[in-house]
Amino acid sequence: SPHTSLISTLSLFLGTTLTISSNHWITAWMGLEINTLAIIPLISKSHHPRAIEASIKYFLTQAAASTIILFSSTINAWSTGQWDITQLTHPTACSLLTSAIAMKLGLAPFHFWFPEVLQGSPLTTALLLSTVMKFPPIAIFLLTSNSLNPTLLTTMAIMSVALGGWMGLNQTQMRKILAFSSIAHLGWMTSIIIFNPKLALLTFYMYILITTTIFLSVNTTNSLSLSTVMTSWTKTPPLNAALMLALLSLAGLPPLSGFLPKWLIIQELTKQEMAATATIIALLSLLSLFFYLRLTYYSTITMSPNATNHMKLWRPSKPMAPAIAILMTLSSTLLPL
Repeated sequence: SPHTSLISTLSLFLGTTLTISSNHWITAWMGLEINTLAIIPLISKSHHPRAIEASIKYFLTQAAASTIILFSSTINAWSTGQWDITQLTHPTACSLLTSAIAMKLGLAPFHFWFPEVLQGSPLTTALLLSTVMKFPPIAIFLLTSNSLNPTLLTTMAIMSVALGGWMGLNQTQMRKILAFSSIAHLGWMTSIIIFNPKLALLTFYMYILITTTIFLSVNTTNSLSLSTVMTSWTKTPPLNAALMLALLSLAGLPPLSGFLPKWLIIQELTKQEMAATATIIALLSLLSLFFYLRLTYYSTITMSPNATNHMKLWRPSKPMAPAIAILMTLSSTLLPL
C-alpha cells in the first residue's frame, strides 16, 4: 500500500541520516537497524518465494553485522571509556568493526548474501540495496578510518576485486552481474579508504552515479537476463546505445567518467609505496572488464537471431526518461568535460 511504501522510504532516509550524522555508537547502530527494517518490506513486496528467501537472508546477515558492531563498540567503551565513533582505539574492537562493516557492505569474504538478495529483489529495490544502503556503513568506515587495520583492509580489497571479477564471469542474470560488479567496486574503495578517505568517497559517488544509470535503463527496458538484454534493442534503440557507454564507464575505460576514480586510486596507492597492490587490483579488474564487454556486446552489437513482436518505441513513455538522460550524460562524459 502507499502508506507502507511511504513509511519504508521515510525510515530509509531517517536511518541513513541518523547513522551519517551521529557521533555516538548507539545512535549509529540505531540508524543501521532502522535501515535494515525499512528495506525488508521493499524486498519481500512481490511475495515470491525467492523474494521471501532474499529478505530472510538479508535480515539474518544484517542482524549479525549489527550485533558485531554493538559488541565491538562495547569492548572499546569497556577498555577506554569512550563511546565516540572516532575514538576507536582497542585493536580487537577495530578488527571486529572492520569485519562487521564488511558484512554490511558485502565485501569478500562476507559477500555471499549480496548477489542472492539482489537476485530476489525487484529492480528498484536492488538499486536501493546497491547504493543508498551502502551509505551508512561507508560513513562509519570514513569516521573510523584512522584506527582501522591496513593489512586486513588491503587483503579484503584484493579478495573483493578478485571475487567480483571471477564470479561475475559465468552469470547470466543482470542483477547478479551488477551485484558482483558492486563487490569489485567496493574492493577498490576499501583499498584506499585509510590513505585518502576523500578519494574513497569520490569513488563511491561515481559508482552510485553510474550504477543508478544502469539500473534505471535496465528497468525501463525490463531486461533481467542476458537473453532479454539481447532483444531489448527493439524497445528503445537510443537507450541501448547509451547503455553501452554507461557499462564501459562502469568498467573504467578512459575517457569515460568511471576511469577517473581508478586512475586516482592507482596514483595514490603508488604514492603510498603500494605499487604491488595497485598492480594486482588493476590486473584483476580485467576480469570485470570481460563481463562488462560481454554485456555491451549483447545489448548493442549483437542482433538477436529471432524476430521479436515488439514495436519500436522511439519515444519511450517512461516517466524516468529525463532523469536517465541526465544521469547517462554525467556517467559517460563527466571526466572529458
